[in-house]
Amino acid sequence: MNVIEATRALGHALQQDERYLRYTAAKKANDEDEKLQKDIAEFHTVKQMINMESGKADRDSERLKSLNAELTDLFRAVQENPNMAAFEEARADMDMLLESVNFIITACANGNDPDKVPETPPSSCSAGGCAGCSGCGG
Repeated sequence: MNVIEATRALGHALQQDERYLRYTAAKKANDEDEKLQKDIAEFHTVKQMINMESGKADRDSERLKSLNAELTDLFRAVQENPNMAAFEEARADMDMLLESVNFIITACANGNDPDKVPETPPSSCSAGGCAGCSGCGG
């Protein structure tokens, strides 16, 4: 098996991982949630209105205040939507998985033993940078 074939096998394994399955299900639920999609679209519209009003030489501060309050309410509605909350959690888990995969591959490309590379990068690097550390293979 060559590197590309192994990568394709990794892709298949990734798509069977429970984190991927949760992420795609949460994304689908978001896409199908009409109220959520309406709130997101309205949020972007109000944000554009704020940008346009802010760019005017004679901007109306009361209108900006009203638009900002509306934007805050829409943001809250989007964030409090159960589908969005589930999606954000699933996306964070998926991002962590991809970060781990990328970290391991990068460490291996830098000559580290694939069986000894930790699943996640060290939480912080030393003040001297990577020179004094062999943890991430950077």
